[in-house]
Amino acid sequence: MLTKVIEQAKIDRFAKWVERFDRFVIVAHVSPDGDAIGSSLGLWHFFNVLGRRAHVIVPNAFPNFLKWMPGSKDILIYDRYRDFADRLIFEADVICCVDFNTLHRIDEMGPAVASSPARKMMLDHHLYPEDFCHITMSYPKVSSTSELVFRLLCRMGYFDDIVKEAAECIYTGMMTDTGGFTYNSNDREIYFIISELLSKGIDKDAIYRKVYNTYSESRLRLMGSILSNMVVYADSNAALITLTKAEQEQFHYVKGDSEGFVNIPLSIKNVRFSCFLREDTEKPMIKVSLRSEGKFPCNQMAEEFFHGGGHLNASGGELFGTMDEAKVVLERALEKYKPLLLEADE
Repeated sequence: MLTKVIEQAKIDRFAKWVERFDRFVIVAHVSPDGDAIGSSLGLWHFFNVLGRRAHVIVPNAFPNFLKWMPGSKDILIYDRYRDFADRLIFEADVICCVDFNTLHRIDEMGPAVASSPARKMMLDHHLYPEDFCHITMSYPKVSSTSELVFRLLCRMGYFDDIVKEAAECIYTGMMTDTGGFTYNSNDREIYFIISELLSKGIDKDAIYRKVYNTYSESRLRLMGSILSNMVVYADSNAALITLTKAEQEQFHYVKGDSEGFVNIPLSIKNVRFSCFLREDTEKPMIKVSLRSEGKFPCNQMAEEFFHGGGHLNASGGELFGTMDEAKVVLERALEKYKPLLLEADE
C-alpha cells in the first residue's frame, strides 16, 4: 500500500476534470530531462486510453537517449512550432504543468500558458511552487514527478488504465531523476511502485540500456577529456568538472551527451560534493549542476550562489558570466559550506 501523499480534495477535483473535459495539454520545463518527458508521456498515454485529445508540448528539444520512449515522436517542440502550440494551449480545456514550479521554467511558453483560459493543474516535486494553477500538487519529498503521476492515477482509481507504454515512461522518469536509484531513493514505496510497473510488462533492464548505454563514441571521448581536467578540492571533500564551448565543438557535443557526468566524481573516496559547470553555446552563461552524498544540502548552495534550487542531493542553477567567474563563485561557496562538507569525516 502507498501512503496518501496527495490531498484527496485535489484528486477529486482533477478527477472531475478528467471525466468532464476532452482537450488536454501537458507542458514540461525547458531542456526537458527524463522525468519531464517520462511524467508528461505517462499522462499522455493515460489520456489516450480514455479517448481524450491530448498533446505534450515542451519548450525545446530533448536528448536523443529519450527518443525511444513510446509517444516521444508526438511531442511538440515549442520553439519549432510556436503558432500551432500557442493555439493548442489557448484552446485547451485543461493544462497539466508537470515537473516545474514556476512559469519562467517553461521559458517562452510562459506567457501563453499564463494567458490561456484553460483550467491549470501543477504536478511537481520542487520547492516553492508559484501560485498560477487552479490545482497545485507539489510534494518535494517525492523522488520524481513521474512517481507522482503513478500515485495520482492510482488514487483516481485508474491503475488498470496504466498501459505498458505509460508504465515504461513513468519508470524512466523515476530512474533518471534518482540517478538509477542511487540518490533520493531510500523510500521503500518507490520499490513498491516499481513492482507494480513491472506487473505492466516493462523490462527495466532494457530501459536502463536504452537510456544509459546508447551514447556515441564522441561522448565517451568527451568524458575522458573532462575527467582529465577535473579539479579535486581535497580540503573540502569536493570536486569540479567543466565543459567549455570549445570542448563541445571539438567532441561534436549534442544535447544529452553530458548526462550523468556530474555524478562521476562522487565515486572518488572522500568526495561528498560534485559540481559540473557547462558553458552555454547560445548565451553568455554557465549551467550549473550539483550533486552530493548524505545530508549535504546542495539545493541550499544552488539557491544561495547559483540562482537555482532542487533537491537535497541533486540541484542546479545558472550564472551569467564566464567559466572563470563561475569557478570563483564555486570556490566562495565551498569556503562557506566547508564545515558541512567535512562533517562526513567526523
